[in-house]
Amino acid sequence: QLQFVESGGGLVQPGGSLRLSCAASGFNLNNYAVAWFRQAPGKEREGVSCINWNGGLTNSADAVKGRFTISRDNAKNTVYLHMNSLNPEDTDVYYCARYPNFVPPVPGWGTPAAYEYWGQGTQVTVST
Repeated sequence: QLQFVESGGGLVQPGGSLRLSCAASGFNLNNYAVAWFRQAPGKEREGVSCINWNGGLTNSADAVKGRFTISRDNAKNTVYLHMNSLNPEDTDVYYCARYPNFVPPVPGWGTPAAYEYWGQGTQVTVST
């Protein structure tokens, strides 16, 4: 069974950090690009960061550049999102998703419809 499981979300104070994990099972993550998305209630899902199959190419949304870093460990079949300098505007449910190719499209990597196999999401709340 193909599956993505996100973890690592939680409540953090402004200025704090979190590391999200996206663990894949049922397939070899080495063959695919992966992206992180986020979504707040009543808003559209937006792309946060993406990474190609070997970690050599990444892209990030302007809102998170310099604060968030995406990485992957193919030996562990896992992709990570390292989030620093968090602010209340980063409060969302975060999802990971698989792109059906080694390299995501640039531009266009942040289009949710281009991705397959989504995780269930992990809640990130930034608040005092």
